[in-house]
Amino acid sequence: QVQLVESGGGLVQAGGSLRLSCVASGIIFSENYMGWYRQAPGKKRELVATITSGGSTNYADSFKGRFTVSRDNAKNTAYLQMNSLKPEDTAVYYCSTLATGGRVVWGQGTQVTVSS
Repeated sequence: QVQLVESGGGLVQAGGSLRLSCVASGIIFSENYMGWYRQAPGKKRELVATITSGGSTNYADSFKGRFTVSRDNAKNTAYLQMNSLKPEDTAVYYCSTLATGGRVVWGQGTQVTVSS
């Protein structure tokens, strides 16, 4: 069974930083792509960043320069470092991976709230 558990969300003032973590189980973590997405109320879930098994990263344009994705294979954990946070970054942030057959698996999400 594949399971992803996000943590690290919370309340932060505009301009602040948070680091989100995603601990994976049920997969060979070192061989899996990991992705970070977010979803604000009334909005579609959107891609934030991805990281390959080899550590190559890809970001949606709006997040380049502010957000950084990384992974620690020894800890089966992916991270999303978020800097210079804005109120519009308020959302539930999810990590994801691909399971057997290309099935997308999502974590439960962690709430990030950025105050003015």
